Parts: sequence; structure tokens; C-alpha cells
Amino acid sequence: MVVGQLDRESADRVFAALADATRRDIVTRVLGEAASVSALARNYDMSFAAVQKHVAVLERARLVSKERRGREQLVRGDVGTVRAAAQLLGELEELWRGRIGRLEEVLADPEGADPR
Repeated sequence: MVVGQLDRESADRVFAALADATRRDIVTRVLGEAASVSALARNYDMSFAAVQKHVAVLERARLVSKERRGREQLVRGDVGTVRAAAQLLGELEELWRGRIGRLEEVLADPEGADPR
């Protein structure tokens, strides 16, 4: 992965991971401050193992990283990956705004309309 950019495979992993509300919430919680997996698990009505699986999906997408501290595993959000995803979304938005703008121009210009 190029710094600041997501390749196609990485983007797929990031957006697939963020498709789940629990995982989005976990990322939001750990972007500001690291939290242990057990502390995260207390926030959800699911098993510790289920939260671990969510964290593993986020880790594969590089949205979070884990660090062992004694018996705990601390989870930290990766701001760089979040920024890269936001940049990709911004580029897609710009592309579509350009296409919509062009379509508006074509529709507004009666001379450019096909007389058929």
C-alpha cells in the first residue's frame, strides 16, 4: 500500500470492515484513545469472542492495530488508514460531481440535444 492511498484490495477490506455498525463503533472508540479488547467488549451485547472477531477483521483491514500489554491486548485506531479511505471517497465524490455537472450542462443546452 502506498502511504496515503489504498490499493483496490486494501480498499475492499477497509470498506467491508466498515460495513458493520459494531466495527464502525469500535474504530470510533479507539481512534481517540486505545482500549483493551475486554473494555471494548463491555460496550456490546455480545460475547468477548465475538468482539475479538470484530477486532480481527478491523486489524486485517489495517483500521486498528493490537499491542499486548501484560495480559491485555490494547487496540488502537489507525488514523492513516481512515484518512486514506476518506481520500478515496473524496476522489469518488469529485468524479461523480463532475459527471453530474457535465450532465446538467448537456441538459441545459438545447443546441447540444439530439434532434431525433
